[in-house]
Amino acid sequence: MNRLEENVAGPGAPFGTSLGRSGWWQGAILAVLIGFLYYRIAALLVLDWWKDPNFSHGFLIPVFSAFILWRQREQLARLHPKPSWFGLVVIAGSLMMLIVGVLGAEFFLSRSSFVFLLAGLVIYFLGWSYFRATVFPWAFLFLMIPIPTIIFNQVAFPLQLLASRLASALLELVGVPVLREGNLILLPAMPLEVAEACSGIRSLMSLVALAVIYGYFLEPKLLRRVLLALGAIPIAVIANSLRVVGTGLLVHWWDPEKAEGFFHTFSGWVIFVLSLGMLVALHGAMGWVERYRTGRKP
Repeated sequence: MNRLEENVAGPGAPFGTSLGRSGWWQGAILAVLIGFLYYRIAALLVLDWWKDPNFSHGFLIPVFSAFILWRQREQLARLHPKPSWFGLVVIAGSLMMLIVGVLGAEFFLSRSSFVFLLAGLVIYFLGWSYFRATVFPWAFLFLMIPIPTIIFNQVAFPLQLLASRLASALLELVGVPVLREGNLILLPAMPLEVAEACSGIRSLMSLVALAVIYGYFLEPKLLRRVLLALGAIPIAVIANSLRVVGTGLLVHWWDPEKAEGFFHTFSGWVIFVLSLGMLVALHGAMGWVERYRTGRKP
């Protein structure tokens, strides 16, 4: 079997000088085979990004990963390919995931198999040093895949209850009479249901993706990048609770019909911008805490 090392210019040659003409042809054939396996899966994934605004961040994910690789191009060019046979194990496992996902109609498995296939190809053809250098943009690709149904069903309803509790408490705080039954908020004008869209789980991945991008550009420390990504979880829940509160105030003080249609859609954009503001505030608070702890003036 021809492998990438057969095309090296010399022992230990960097990747930038290691590929011959036959290596590029082999890469092109491999890309065609992968495209044949995944073109339907990729088309349905892009359709999900297009149709569902909660997953529209998926268009940004591969672009950002490619941008990171481009920024690391000089570092990658200095590495020496050391292909590992373990990559074949990862490739075989990813193809098994693809088969199970297609036969079981489990989109998350079939889509995730492509990301694992990329890891296997890098390890098999280039080695572990290349995979370690590209693990961040590789792992980031998982955020382009919508949440699996089994997790969504287990998490969505508890988040709906949490959002309804927070919204009820805030509405009572501003003087609106409220009676809550589960995820249903009973107002004098009309009942208000905290649906799945208001649980925060659908907007969670978008906010986590943006938190990772924000941390990559504006936060040099890895721990604080992780904290920013984790902080997106409570921010999403709080922001969606505020959206419910805003809807409740419109229903109670203005007109129940005004709380639907344009205002409901527009409030989603406002709340998302508010979420970004809360993320920036969290980053600022972490910086303030660090300066206070180290004795530097804020």
